[in-house]
Amino acid sequence: MNASPTCHVLIPAGGSGSRAGTAGPKQYELLAGRMLVLHTLDVFLRVPRISSVLVVVAPGDERMPRGPGWQVANCGGETRAQSVANGLAELKARGAQDADWVLVHDAARCLLRPAQVERLIDACIGDEVGGLLAQPLADTLKEEDGGRAGRTLPRQHKWLAQTPQMFPLGLLRRALDHAGSVTDEASAVEGLGLKPLLVPGSADNIKVTWPEDFALAEALLGSRMR
Repeated sequence: MNASPTCHVLIPAGGSGSRAGTAGPKQYELLAGRMLVLHTLDVFLRVPRISSVLVVVAPGDERMPRGPGWQVANCGGETRAQSVANGLAELKARGAQDADWVLVHDAARCLLRPAQVERLIDACIGDEVGGLLAQPLADTLKEEDGGRAGRTLPRQHKWLAQTPQMFPLGLLRRALDHAGSVTDEASAVEGLGLKPLLVPGSADNIKVTWPEDFALAEALLGSRMR
């Protein structure tokens, strides 16, 4: 690894937001008077160790605002994994190196805090694999069977994956090439037989997914502003 590692942020933002019940992509919905994605970007602009921020949007999408602290690439794919892979290729084309670190973050996790990003970087920067923010599972876990609870699963050693997920650029490209379509980057890295670090996150680092999540996120943002 580099003596002074470079950290890039990659935000895949090419989804349609269909589960959120919005008229368009949820990252462009207003939250506390601003686009949701701008709240997300603000977090990384407040972390000095971040060298660049790249937002990946769908081809032809011109709604993503341009700003002095981030770049936008219209190279989104049909899946999250494709968007991330295309974003990694774009980072390489813009001068990033395989040994650089990439923090992949959900555009809809707008309640992340800079201190959580710093905690992840501190934990991963000296590791050969990398890791992700995650929360130990606190609730009882049920397996569904035809709309009913079929059985209760043990929650010991179970964690809820969050983002950012931080890995060396070259390693993550290789993992995604090997894995194909996965729901998060850690899954791809696990597919290489590696074990990413689990770095304790926070319960309020929610991903705005369902219609009711907008009200919760707005309330949490409001409480922070007060």
